[in-house]
Amino acid sequence: MRKIVLVIAVLALAGCGEGKSIEAQKPQAAVAAAPSVVSAPQWDLEVRGETPQAVSDLSGWLIEHSFVSNIVKENGKTRILLGPFSSKAEAEAKQTEVRAALTRAKKQNIELLVVDHPVAQ
Repeated sequence: MRKIVLVIAVLALAGCGEGKSIEAQKPQAAVAAAPSVVSAPQWDLEVRGETPQAVSDLSGWLIEHSFVSNIVKENGKTRILLGPFSSKAEAEAKQTEVRAALTRAKKQNIELLVVDHPVAQ
């Protein structure tokens, strides 16, 4: 029960700051307008559960085990991503670490895929 309360508290706090003032967002727009430098490709680790409703359960489990994840919605599909990582080798190292934690927790039917970091639009 304590873990559920902790997960709910963490998820509630993750939503804090969504109503930031417009003035705080203006400097970010100025930075975005600056000419962008071509950066090296980045990588993410995608974590997939066997069922769609497992997204909240899986992201909660990742938080409990100190894995910082992002939930991204693309084309109506929800994805859990860890990263971005600057190299594919770094992403693969994290993949091995998460897989070991999943094995210790006896979590089954969870895929870990190294994927290209989605480009922000």
